Amino acid sequence: MGIEDYGGGQSGHSDVLVVTTNDVPGHRVDRVIGEVFGLTVRSRHLGSQIGAGLKSMIGGELKGLTKTLVETRNQAMERLVEQAGARGANAVLMFRFDVTEAADVGTEVCAYGTAVVITKE
Repeated sequence: MGIEDYGGGQSGHSDVLVVTTNDVPGHRVDRVIGEVFGLTVRSRHLGSQIGAGLKSMIGGELKGLTKTLVETRNQAMERLVEQAGARGANAVLMFRFDVTEAADVGTEVCAYGTAVVITKE
């Protein structure tokens, strides 16, 4: 697995800028639209669970689970961007992820932030 399998984040061709900061240097916030989020819940694959159980006995990275989490986060972020764009935003400020267990059957990943309209100063 290459580095691209472990990375995430926004693609370079999105109309909605997503940042973890409260503002964007060189831009001003013209309108706050409000909270937006992207949510996904992924179940665990039985094979990866068995592999993870075996790997936990000898130590090391659980590469299959890492890749699944990256894919899950990317999907949640894509949904966040879609929602922000649909509500008229061109940026999301204070972007964060929240990850929780979902009733022992999977992992819930929520990407959230504040949708805004920004303009270059």
